[in-house]
Amino acid sequence: MAIVQAAAVPPEGSTLTRVAANPIDHRGLRPLPRRFYARPSLEVAPDLLGRLLVLAAPGDEPLVARIVESEAYQEGDPASHSYRGRTARTEVMFGPPGHLYVYFTYGMHFCMNLVTGRDGEGSAVLLRAAEPVQGLDTMRARRGVEDQRLLCSGPARLTQAFGITGAHNGVGLTDGTGLFLAPGATVDAADVVTGPRVGITVAVDVAWRFSVAGSPFVSRSSSGGRRGGRTRGRGRAGAGRR
Repeated sequence: MAIVQAAAVPPEGSTLTRVAANPIDHRGLRPLPRRFYARPSLEVAPDLLGRLLVLAAPGDEPLVARIVESEAYQEGDPASHSYRGRTARTEVMFGPPGHLYVYFTYGMHFCMNLVTGRDGEGSAVLLRAAEPVQGLDTMRARRGVEDQRLLCSGPARLTQAFGITGAHNGVGLTDGTGLFLAPGATVDAADVVTGPRVGITVAVDVAWRFSVAGSPFVSRSSSGGRRGGRTRGRGRAGAGRR
């Protein structure tokens, strides 16, 4: 059972068009509260679509990107890092919700996840892709590409664009400083596409990847996915075993 029902999360934002078109003043953005994350990953993952990922470091240009793709995992799922229980690597996943879980994969990339669910549950949601909104020059310099569509369209690209490394593992997301997620604008259920998760070799048929229909910033095509609904689920979640 969800600790906090979706209806308990405060109403957010306006339309997606306005979020993408208008300049963002990060100083006026408030972080999503801890209760937003204190729900099953299958509720949090689709609800992340349209939210704003913000990095505001002193002396640096603020970075802002709108989440367009996420993946949910459950602890009882063989594709999850937490499937075999608590380890030194997954300790953050089993901590309180509203923290960042960062892991290194393929010996070359970092991926970032948002810890969700109950304290001790081993739950997290992978951020797969985002639409760059502010700080594009910094993102382009870090990524070494000009095409806006290639800056954050994938979990490794997203962390590189935002400068996320293992040093960010365990960082809190709810105090409004440094890295946090802001309300942005929610995506209507009719515009959410569900499909198979990416980059795993087990439980490949589970449709727990969520993306914004028609977005050119998703990590890959959502063809074959199902449009028009948010998955409601129970259980425990965790980052994918990559």
